[in-house]
Amino acid sequence: MATKKTTAKESAVASTLQELFIDCLKSTYQAENDLVKALPEMYEAATDQKLKTAIKNHLLQTEQHVKRLEQAFDMLGLPPEGKGCLAIEGIIKEGQKLLTQTAEGPVRDAGIIASSQKIEHYEIAAYGTLAAYAKTLNVQPVLNLLLRTLGEEKKSDVLLSTIADTNLNSQAAAGKHLSKDKDITAV
Repeated sequence: MATKKTTAKESAVASTLQELFIDCLKSTYQAENDLVKALPEMYEAATDQKLKTAIKNHLLQTEQHVKRLEQAFDMLGLPPEGKGCLAIEGIIKEGQKLLTQTAEGPVRDAGIIASSQKIEHYEIAAYGTLAAYAKTLNVQPVLNLLLRTLGEEKKSDVLLSTIADTNLNSQAAAGKHLSKDKDITAV
């Protein structure tokens, strides 16, 4: 489903928690749709098979998150609508830049994990906030959807840490050091 991206000029100022909740829902919806477009590039750039699998699974989850947010909008009697999310746009741009500034292999994979975790941490914050608002606004069915997604985002973050810690960061560290004269492990 195509999303309509609103600009700051098109948005009204939120004066109630419900309006703020809807505004954040729109921003998160746009963020998830932006990720659906960005994750395939990360998948293609990754070389570690566990990382590729994690990214592929996250893409499938993200597509489900979009559908859940559409359900949330429907439960609230609103059409699904995206609103520009500067935070995720910045994280995605930073990740794309990283892909061009790292050599293919473990170092790039370590960078992809770092970028992916920045995404996860943003999503955890976004869904945690949305869940808190939904709880306060007593919108239980929407809260249940948000909590389900929040749990999945937290699991994805743990998985990425596990992939990095079990071997990938060590492989990246075994590569070239910062310079011939400086070994940061000796500091």
